[in-house]
Amino acid sequence: MKTKKGLVAATTAAAMFLAACSGGSGTDSTGSADSTGSAGSGSTGTINLGVAYETTNYHPSNTSSALALGTNWHVMEGLYELNMSDYSTYPALAAGEPEKISDTELEVSLREGAKFSDGTDVTTQDVVSSFERAMTEGNLYASMLNFIDSVEAKDESTVSIKLKNAFPVAEKRLAVVKIVPESATDEELTAQPIGTGPWKYDKISDDQITASPNEHYNGEYPAGAGEMRWSIIKDDTARTTAAQSGEIDIMEAVPAANRSQLEAAGMTVAEVDGFNLPFLLFNTTKAPFNDPAVRQAFFYAIDTDKLISNSMDGMATKATSFLPESNPNYHEAATQFEHDPNKAQQLLEEAGVEDLKITLLTTDHSWITDLAPQIQQDLQAAGIDVSLQAEASASLYSNNLDVDDPTFDVALAPGDPSVFGNDPALLINWWYGDNVWTQKRTFWQESDQEAWQKLNTLVAEASTLDDAGAQAKWGEAQDLLSEEVPLYPLFHRKMLTAYYPEKVENFQPIGTTGLWAVGATSK
Repeated sequence: MKTKKGLVAATTAAAMFLAACSGGSGTDSTGSADSTGSAGSGSTGTINLGVAYETTNYHPSNTSSALALGTNWHVMEGLYELNMSDYSTYPALAAGEPEKISDTELEVSLREGAKFSDGTDVTTQDVVSSFERAMTEGNLYASMLNFIDSVEAKDESTVSIKLKNAFPVAEKRLAVVKIVPESATDEELTAQPIGTGPWKYDKISDDQITASPNEHYNGEYPAGAGEMRWSIIKDDTARTTAAQSGEIDIMEAVPAANRSQLEAAGMTVAEVDGFNLPFLLFNTTKAPFNDPAVRQAFFYAIDTDKLISNSMDGMATKATSFLPESNPNYHEAATQFEHDPNKAQQLLEEAGVEDLKITLLTTDHSWITDLAPQIQQDLQAAGIDVSLQAEASASLYSNNLDVDDPTFDVALAPGDPSVFGNDPALLINWWYGDNVWTQKRTFWQESDQEAWQKLNTLVAEASTLDDAGAQAKWGEAQDLLSEEVPLYPLFHRKMLTAYYPEKVENFQPIGTTGLWAVGATSK
């Protein structure tokens, strides 16, 4: 399979933290819109969304931005898409379910008459080239697609996808790849991509994104308004004020402390269990952080219940495993980190660690910096001298972690790869696979090759199995992660989203970053 080098590989290492910055019901939140190819409800109104993140990279084949992924859900299509409210899969650019030729070969027919928003026909070569872009060596998406051996055009309406081995969640994972014109340059796709979805971008600026219905869309979930507008409002207070005043109809990332204000203004505030988490990341090539017992000591020292109560207003669930309890493959891990400073001190003493002094690096996300002072106090109560250093995400990674001969100790940062899906292989591989996180950040692949290989073998084996066999392997993987903790969550957040039910219908909040308004209609 041929690949394209381009700008995708060059930006991968710097991009991997962005999406990672940052459940639902079983009903189909896309509603019952018609498929006329324009606003399904006939509405000419505007759906106004207030979002909490920013980016300059909208490239559908490599972006990891919470903002770009969220807006691209409306503009771009894969062969299959995820209903982000429950992670079920539905045919998007595909005409229907994939035809299973064998355990390792699928054939997918394209939706008849599908066009890009500029009016050009979608070809099977567009599909092939889109997979090639995403699977380019070094690209962020490549590790999520490493189960694919090749993608080829069988004829003008059918693509053949050959797998390296059986992969039961292939359809879900195919949703990672958004189909773009083969002729589109990386620069064009980064700035303002075109796709086949119900919406098309009209303008992208630093503070606002606007989209209008794609008149060429002939899929199942057409646009439900005359315009969609995302206002980029990073500041929590400013975003809350915009929601209270009615400037925005839907608000992402509601601070728990502001919930009552928004409800008083007439908004519905929904909470959805999610994967979003703060993690501690250790430089495992630097003593004493190369010792799993020392890393465990940090988690025993931190009073996570108090963090959730005081800093998160109760809107989180303490991590009892790498996966949250809302994930279908959750397994209560073998090692549980109840607050026990004495045990933390004991582990440090048994490891021969005395007078440990560290600098705890953190990102400057407000909810992360809110956690840091208590974490500092808890660690100091266990005998660890802690200095805090907060930096913008880009600076933290580029200046401290992604450098030659890094000297950092421990980092506290947010993450949420569930924007790409919720299958455990995807989530585990994001941080522990053969990629930048283990090669340049935790260095776990280097510092403990045996443990790292054991985890990745479990993931590879589980990914080829169905049901009970797979779950047993996922349980072993979660046990191993709780013992090794080179990077591990403190808790999983409940995602709070506010919206005016009298202004928008068929909208459903989701358990990850971004706002998913596919099928929503303006009243």
